[in-house]
Amino acid sequence: MSSPAVFLDRDGTINEEMGYISEPDRVLLLPQAIPAIRRLNEAGLKVVVITNQSGIARGYFLPHTLQDIHQRLQDLLAEGGAHLDSELIYYCPHGPDDPCTCRKPQPGLIKQAAQEHDLDLSKSYLIGDRYRDIEAAANAGVKGILVLTGYGRGEYDHLRGLSPAQPVYVAQDLLDAVAWILADLNNVL
Repeated sequence: MSSPAVFLDRDGTINEEMGYISEPDRVLLLPQAIPAIRRLNEAGLKVVVITNQSGIARGYFLPHTLQDIHQRLQDLLAEGGAHLDSELIYYCPHGPDDPCTCRKPQPGLIKQAAQEHDLDLSKSYLIGDRYRDIEAAANAGVKGILVLTGYGRGEYDHLRGLSPAQPVYVAQDLLDAVAWILADLNNVL
């Protein structure tokens, strides 16, 4: 039986937005990341990261460095009793001008994760700090939630109403978004 999932953008949603993170020690979790992800874990929801990482295409870092960065992310979450359900963090290594189906707002990575982990997209959510995250959610058939961390506040102020896809909820941070999801799921069930 397929299960719902919560897809998370990485930079600006889980960890601080600081441009291209090219070293593991630059991964700094946002204050609400661990309790938010731990609440999703306790609720039995699958948690999967979907992230654009064009720094690879731009030559800012190599794929093995990105693996080290993602291991650091996993380690920091584990220290706080939280975890991602997929050992893989799904990422697009392409640049914005490269033709691909995996770079958000395209839904390729979400659909790949759903297929590989038997996830029910119709009951799933995506949380991100960019409108391209919200568009990716709409393109994949999941509910998109915009957080006001990272680029979220600026994107909301400038793109609210202009983007072809709008969030179902605008959250102060990841913990606020998770509380909304858990309430929404209780209303649906």
